[in-house]
Amino acid sequence: MAASEFAAHRDAWVQREELAESLIPLIGRLYRDHGVVTSVHGHRLINLSATGVIAVHDRARELGHAELTLRQSEVVLRALAEIQPAPASVDIARLALSLAEAGEAVDVREHIRRILSEPTMPASTAGSTDVVLYGFGRIGRLLARILIGQAGNGYGLRLRAIVVRRGSENDLAKRASLLARDSVHGPFAGSVTVDAANDVLIANGTRIQVIYSDDPAGIDYTAYGIHDALVVDNTGRWRDEEGLSRHLLSTGVARVLLTAPGKSPLKNIVHGINDDTITPDDRILSAASCTTNAITPVLKAIDEAFGVARGHVETVHSFTNDQNLTDNFHKGDRRGRSAVLNMVITETGAAKAVAKALPALAGKLTGSSIRVPTPDVSLAILNLTLTRPVTKVEVNDYLRQVSLHSELRQQIDYVESPEVVSTDFVGSHRAGIVDGLATIADDVNLILYVWYDNEFGYSSQVVRVLERMTGTHPVVIPTRAQLTHSVAAL
Repeated sequence: MAASEFAAHRDAWVQREELAESLIPLIGRLYRDHGVVTSVHGHRLINLSATGVIAVHDRARELGHAELTLRQSEVVLRALAEIQPAPASVDIARLALSLAEAGEAVDVREHIRRILSEPTMPASTAGSTDVVLYGFGRIGRLLARILIGQAGNGYGLRLRAIVVRRGSENDLAKRASLLARDSVHGPFAGSVTVDAANDVLIANGTRIQVIYSDDPAGIDYTAYGIHDALVVDNTGRWRDEEGLSRHLLSTGVARVLLTAPGKSPLKNIVHGINDDTITPDDRILSAASCTTNAITPVLKAIDEAFGVARGHVETVHSFTNDQNLTDNFHKGDRRGRSAVLNMVITETGAAKAVAKALPALAGKLTGSSIRVPTPDVSLAILNLTLTRPVTKVEVNDYLRQVSLHSELRQQIDYVESPEVVSTDFVGSHRAGIVDGLATIADDVNLILYVWYDNEFGYSSQVVRVLERMTGTHPVVIPTRAQLTHSVAAL
């Protein structure tokens, strides 16, 4: 490459960096002052660096979207800043596309104002809701990270407290360190400090009361200024209505969400599938399992388009904390053998659990699981028999469009790369990611490979359920298309 060509490429990159840097204050002000969460085809822009903003724009093009330039994003962001909309989740890429389709003569602000007035999802009137995390393990700490990251505008879900059993004299410092440092997900984006005198963690300005208790029924949350709280039980200790209802005996608790499969008659909620069945009378709910959240949206999309006659789900799942590091006694079959040295065949209820959220597939699925020596990101292999013949191209094109444009675009992602491996999906906020190159289609037989971050992707789904329970999910702009059998219609 000639020196002049190299300089030209470098100058072009610097110009993009400068423009991206100028967008960051707009993104921040819209979020902090107006509760507007901006994204590019579902990928959030909040708290990104300049290079992060550029990467999101470039990734959209790689996934098959029409090119979105930083300049187009700037036009939309500046118009939104002038309009000062109510809290909303705004996809600026889709707004920019609608502007391009409308032509150069269109008045940008009036065009965006018209779209802002169109959403069918009602804007939230709930204000904010106190959230308590009961248990502070892998999922609890990731939920804390997400909730803290979304606390900048003081709207919606407010993390107020965590409840744990005291583990040592320096328990508070250890909890702070575990929140600040994570071997899988990296350092916390910000600062975590301790107010030891008051048993409080302070993360990016959010004060989180640490309450030491081993009795879910014996806490007076109002003593800490917490009222009508939604308690998220991350312990898995109680999975039935009787056990979880003990939380409701504590003063200041309104509702409970379990981050594990719940036993009947509890509703098992998979956001994007059956969250519309949540009513104000549902005081105790389950967010199902990570695997159920990963596979149910994909199964729904396939069943509605091609029909699922029957199938088997095999999950290749990262080891979890309930396994032993070295061989030792375990009440569960095979789980006593070393998790870091072995593949371990184990049971999974995910296939049967799908029917709790998606009754159309009741009795059609079997499932099993293999635990493998990786700390995070799992893989579900869906071996399906369909009701009509399909081709690989047909299925992949459909799932790609579903991931980009349908009402399931928060749940389903799609990737087509010969180089991706499990660690590439650490931190994915989607419930599952279809690996298009691995798809096998032969007449009515279809095999799909679905990656999922069984920690962060699941935690993102849990937060969506919390927002649905509390009515704090911002209105979505533009409105997402409903799932349809027609690829062309998507």
